[in-house]
Amino acid sequence: MADLALEEHRQSRIAQCAGEGAPDPDADWSLPGWIYTDPEFADLEIERVIRPSWQIVCHASDIPNPGDWRTIDYCGESVVVVRGDDGVIRAFHNVCRHRAMRLVEGEAGCSRKFICAYHAWAYETDGRLTGVPMKRDYPALRLEDNGLAPVALEVWHGFVFVRLEDAGFPSVAAMMAPYEAEVAPYRFAEMERISDVRLRPRSVNWKNVGDNYSDNLHIPVAHDGLTRIFGKSYEIEAQPWVDRMKGDLVDQPSAHFWERFYQAHLPRVPHLPEGAQRRWLYYKLWPNMAFDIYADQIDFMQWLPTSPTTCVLREMAFALPDRYTPPGEERRMKLVRYANWRINRVVNQEDTWLIERVQQGMHSASYGAGPIGRSEVCLRSFARKIRTLIPEARLHHAPGAGWSRNAALGVGEATPDISNGKEAPR
Repeated sequence: MADLALEEHRQSRIAQCAGEGAPDPDADWSLPGWIYTDPEFADLEIERVIRPSWQIVCHASDIPNPGDWRTIDYCGESVVVVRGDDGVIRAFHNVCRHRAMRLVEGEAGCSRKFICAYHAWAYETDGRLTGVPMKRDYPALRLEDNGLAPVALEVWHGFVFVRLEDAGFPSVAAMMAPYEAEVAPYRFAEMERISDVRLRPRSVNWKNVGDNYSDNLHIPVAHDGLTRIFGKSYEIEAQPWVDRMKGDLVDQPSAHFWERFYQAHLPRVPHLPEGAQRRWLYYKLWPNMAFDIYADQIDFMQWLPTSPTTCVLREMAFALPDRYTPPGEERRMKLVRYANWRINRVVNQEDTWLIERVQQGMHSASYGAGPIGRSEVCLRSFARKIRTLIPEARLHHAPGAGWSRNAALGVGEATPDISNGKEAPR
């Protein structure tokens, strides 16, 4: 009965995250500044938000052959995604079951078997332990019980995601279901990576990156280039687990060379509907992933926490092979992709300048929580989830040190009422 009650409560919390049930009593307030700097809050976020969430690793085309593997490191874990001899893609903890040695180094490689460099234990690409030197020396060893520890995996339109723990959050396919018809024509499953994985450290809390990504009000203020090419077409909306932003290229030629070049030379893509030909489409998936979709390519980005006040951006870009480009347009498509990069390089610089200064402001004792507008639907959606999973986020100022020892639990157990705790003791 206890397990059933726990599961019912967990499902209730997931429903609250999705906006079902009673309205958020703090909906008109942003998340408070202290949770962008507090070590105890950061630890709870790792436990309740990041570890149970899906994270992109690669595209299936990155590991086309048996033994091909890719890795992702986050939350103190290393995960390896590998294509088995049977063609199936699986994910495992990159940890030998003997003495916890890392099995593979680097971001990518190919291994017929995983051989531990410490004591030469051998694992098949399906995770089975099949080789142990001096096997008779281990009285308690059962090969069948000591294969590589599996990690949950999902392949969505060719993109490979992993999840360290299951807290009931929806699959990537379920999160993106409201926009399945919109993304289907882009043929994601047939794409290939066109740039190496890039890791970019940032001196900001991970939430600052996501807040800025989904923020609509700063576009006309801080991004002159996007304003020139979008005009007034930029729009946002929030579904339960995904934010959608879009801007359509205007016909008025920009005064900026690369913007004007992109506007003038973007080839028509035959398999895309008319409305997608000149649309820049952005999706942010819960809690820390985004992909930017253009007619010419797609960029993935995730922001992984590395400390309470730092994170790393993990980026990669994909496109359809040249055979999908109209004959004679291959060179022009490559030039357009370069123009795209030049435009967005400036946007990224502008965003980095902004979020670094927001992070600095979050450290100020003068800042509690700010009012949030009705139009800021994406920020409201994200804040509701964080407050549901970690109710102390309703406090406008930080509780005293050690607060997390008695913290209200998120998905899993009941939480005390702190709805009247806008001011916490300092």
